[in-house]
Amino acid sequence: MRTAEDEALDLLALGGHDNPFALLGRHETTGKGRRALVFRTIQPSADSVELVTPHGAFVMERRRPGGVFEATVPVDAIPLDAIPLDGIPLDGARPEEFAYRFRVSEGGRTRDVIDPYQFGQVLTDFDLHLVSEGTHYRAWEKLGTHRLEIGGITGIHFAVWAPNAQRVSVIGDFNRWDGRAHVMRRLVPSGIWEIFIPEMADGACYKFEIRTPAGDLLQKVDPYGRWFEVPPNTASIIWNDGGYTWRDHDWMRDRGLFNAWHDRPMSVYEVHAGSWRRMPEEGNRYLTYRELAATLVPYVREMGYTHIELMPIMEHPFSGSWGYQVIGFFAPTSRFGTPDDFRYFVDECHRNGLGVILDWVPGHFPKDSHGLARFDGTALYEHADARKGEHQDWGTLIFNYGRDEVRTFLFSNALFWLEEFHIDGLRVDAVASMLYLDYSRSDGQWIPNQYGGRENLEAVSFFQHLNTLTHGRVMGTITVAEESTAWPAVSRPVYVGGLGFSYKWNMGWMHDVLEYFQQDPVHRRWHHGELTFSLLYAFTENFILPFSHDEVVHGKRSMIDKMPGDLWQKHASLRALYGFMYGHPGKKLMFMGCEFGQWCEWNYDGSLDWHLLDDTMHAGLRRWVRDLNRTYQHEPSLHEIDFEASGFRWIDCNDNENSVLSFVRRAKDPQDYTVAVANLTPVPREAYRIGVPEGGWYRELLNSDGAIYGGGNLGNGGGVTAERGPMHGFDYSLTLTVPPLGFVLLKKG
Repeated sequence: MRTAEDEALDLLALGGHDNPFALLGRHETTGKGRRALVFRTIQPSADSVELVTPHGAFVMERRRPGGVFEATVPVDAIPLDAIPLDGIPLDGARPEEFAYRFRVSEGGRTRDVIDPYQFGQVLTDFDLHLVSEGTHYRAWEKLGTHRLEIGGITGIHFAVWAPNAQRVSVIGDFNRWDGRAHVMRRLVPSGIWEIFIPEMADGACYKFEIRTPAGDLLQKVDPYGRWFEVPPNTASIIWNDGGYTWRDHDWMRDRGLFNAWHDRPMSVYEVHAGSWRRMPEEGNRYLTYRELAATLVPYVREMGYTHIELMPIMEHPFSGSWGYQVIGFFAPTSRFGTPDDFRYFVDECHRNGLGVILDWVPGHFPKDSHGLARFDGTALYEHADARKGEHQDWGTLIFNYGRDEVRTFLFSNALFWLEEFHIDGLRVDAVASMLYLDYSRSDGQWIPNQYGGRENLEAVSFFQHLNTLTHGRVMGTITVAEESTAWPAVSRPVYVGGLGFSYKWNMGWMHDVLEYFQQDPVHRRWHHGELTFSLLYAFTENFILPFSHDEVVHGKRSMIDKMPGDLWQKHASLRALYGFMYGHPGKKLMFMGCEFGQWCEWNYDGSLDWHLLDDTMHAGLRRWVRDLNRTYQHEPSLHEIDFEASGFRWIDCNDNENSVLSFVRRAKDPQDYTVAVANLTPVPREAYRIGVPEGGWYRELLNSDGAIYGGGNLGNGGGVTAERGPMHGFDYSLTLTVPPLGFVLLKKG
């Protein structure tokens, strides 16, 4: 007659039992009136198995063809108090447990295995509670893989959230990718599964095999995995953090004093690590993280930038997504090296005075079968309803910001990069797509919020909590919103109703300015307002002025190719545009290649066209950007008061007939100021008069028409004297020569 135990062993052998700890390992029995110990293991590929103890070896009986082996040992054969494993929290918390191994023979080879099913629960109930309520802000320290020592035995602890799974197993080379071998313990009611596997080595590939509610088997990567195989391979890799010695102590000590860089210069060089530079002589391969540290870091420093912003460096399967479709949220991509190699890159940036900002993508994730999509066979990380859970434009899935375990995942991920990799800021991608329930959707394709509106209230709550958390826990770090609409108070504190970001990209400024500069100069007089409109709202947010990768792809043309006219005019217009950008209130961001006038649109699968620097015009443009950066850093008036009206005053914003703009920028010390003038036609403006605050000598700090920049060297001989004579509301005025398609910056004294 078949017993319940027989049925349970059948399920175990088939990989269908959801509580293997009730059967495997060591259990006490009182069968036939005698106390005995029953040992079970599942070794699907074994020919035979022996139980090995300090008190002898015992041949184990094969109970099922699927590899279930069992040995029953009378208690008088093994003292219960023999060799206790102190510190192992075994089921029932019995201190009398003793050490044993299984000697497994297969294919003529023999190996000893420490039984993972002798170990009790590792995660605490408090950990499980915090994950479930969305407040385990260091969940990366508990979920995923971690090397532990329990009772003198070292191994890897695996933990994963899959609440609707029938069962979850760890699979890898170490068990022939057989889901029957290492079935995990279900921790009710959290939905987390865990197992401690002794003697696991770092570098082993693994996945989680998940039996869905429908009975299907899925192979999923570790959502908290620290390292992955190089795409197109997809397995997670056991990586043991803690071996890197940081050398950026001075930077980290001072970072908390930077006040999110609000009153400091911030000029950001945006980089796609896979295409900044390649090695064509070696099959066009990528540079490694360490090679980037040796080449990119000194280049950016020499160019005068203050920060490097990396397009998403998190592991992603498809290079054509540019990194914006992430699979491994806790892993720097293995395309360029190991996690410690990436730490070295960040370290070198800091040691050279450069901050590091990462593009972070909490807005969506891809549908790849090995990733987060329907992770346990159900909509786990995403919304079940496609009207809330799917981006139709991008073919990706949207995180469920109202689910506490998802919030744990995302909040802890943000802190992970800031703390574990010393990252200085996160630029949050596609914020508008998260804020609006009807983003890129027609009527009937979206679900209103509880008040009938289009605002995603769960996303609003998520952003407010995210920014409060990161700013409060990791002082001196920043968050930046790529938000393309007029959502109010994006960069205002949460306590006044804002979203709490440090900065917002000024997409309106970018769009208007590029629209203006793409006009033929003869028509610019009719578009003058596109340059001046931004000052109507310039101080409503803490803005970054971006010329990003999005502006040089998909048929939009490169920055220099957007400029009208002949070759000389294109270069001159671009120099003037960059001069206007650096004079305008707001921090700065420029995508790689824009600094030297790359002609081709950006191609993620190739290198920048560095050979263009052999041309004097392109070399001059790069020198202009370098000098803009250096002057911007050196002059407090250009960066100290970016977000208050007191830092800016128009001199003349109405000269559309000549297409000339002039304005004053002030530092915290109102006596420290600079004067900027831009002439945006190819006609030199001789004896051009503007008002200025004071009389005296005004030194010409920058002139985009300088011969060293590729210009015609028309200017003011190093400076000009302001004389008494009212103009533009000032008591003094300057009479200038403003070069064609030129930008001039002057300073009193």
